[in-house]
Amino acid sequence: MLTSHRSSSVNGTSDPDSVSFFILQGLSSLGDRPMIPFVILLLGYVIILGGNSMIIFTLTDPKLHSPMYFFLCHLSFVDIVYTTTTIPKMLAGFLSDVSIISVPGCFLQMHFFMQLNCTGHAILTVMAYDRYVAICHPLHYTSIMTRRVQTLLIAGAWGFSTFCPLPVTTIALLRPYCGPNVVKHGWCDFSSVRRLACADTSVDNIVSLFFAALSLLIPGVLILTSYVLIGISLSRMGRLKAFRTCAAHLTVVSISFTSAAFVYISYRVRIIVAVLYAALTPFLNPVIYSLRNKELQESIRRTLKLKNFTEKPHVFRFPSVSQ
Repeated sequence: MLTSHRSSSVNGTSDPDSVSFFILQGLSSLGDRPMIPFVILLLGYVIILGGNSMIIFTLTDPKLHSPMYFFLCHLSFVDIVYTTTTIPKMLAGFLSDVSIISVPGCFLQMHFFMQLNCTGHAILTVMAYDRYVAICHPLHYTSIMTRRVQTLLIAGAWGFSTFCPLPVTTIALLRPYCGPNVVKHGWCDFSSVRRLACADTSVDNIVSLFFAALSLLIPGVLILTSYVLIGISLSRMGRLKAFRTCAAHLTVVSISFTSAAFVYISYRVRIIVAVLYAALTPFLNPVIYSLRNKELQESIRRTLKLKNFTEKPHVFRFPSVSQ
């Protein structure tokens, strides 16, 4: 049974009426067979970890040292950490009657989930700029996309993603929470936690909507601008078939931004859709990039062959002695 709880400890800074932990409702309302969604989610999480780890490990290949693969490596890392902030806690919730998370842990989870989500969109924006430079300025590509520029672009992506959720989590953290403490979501989603605040949250709604739109619109506009310029450049050169080199990135961008917009629009089915959204893009990223990129496929084959060769037991044979 899900019940609210208030902290009974009183010190110099804490409120005796404030809650000491939150209860994550998760997907408990889906039915009495938690093992089915548990197995599905666990299998998806294993594939996410394995697929993205394979890409990171494969990109150590000296033949894959172009900026695109450098950004892809960072995107795979973000996908791993992004899903790890929520899925393990959800899996643990399936195995227990009540899924409990501390108040500090809840707000840490909230912040890192939003930050890493925003980081993924920012890195996709950086990858769109990389495609723009490669197609529209091929002769100057190596001089523009130097290692220093790549590092600055990644640092900018992380800086942008750190700034966007900070006001949202800060204002949520400062609100009083005196019960109930049942979060009707799979993790500490901001909008679900906000409903538990014992205060007027009208300002919170405006702040969250503004920064959510900011985190989606700025990367979305920049990506759209990059591909409009790419389309204009290719149409002038009569090389529209070269757009195929952007197919993997466009597919990932379409899935990521469409599902993110759908999560913000639809609240009634938000829990199920949000869980799918949190796992879908990290699940599909390695699949899409590996299927659409022959260089990456060949590198994976070389890596697997090298691994099998190094793990093959060595059988010592005595040298033959000619009589």
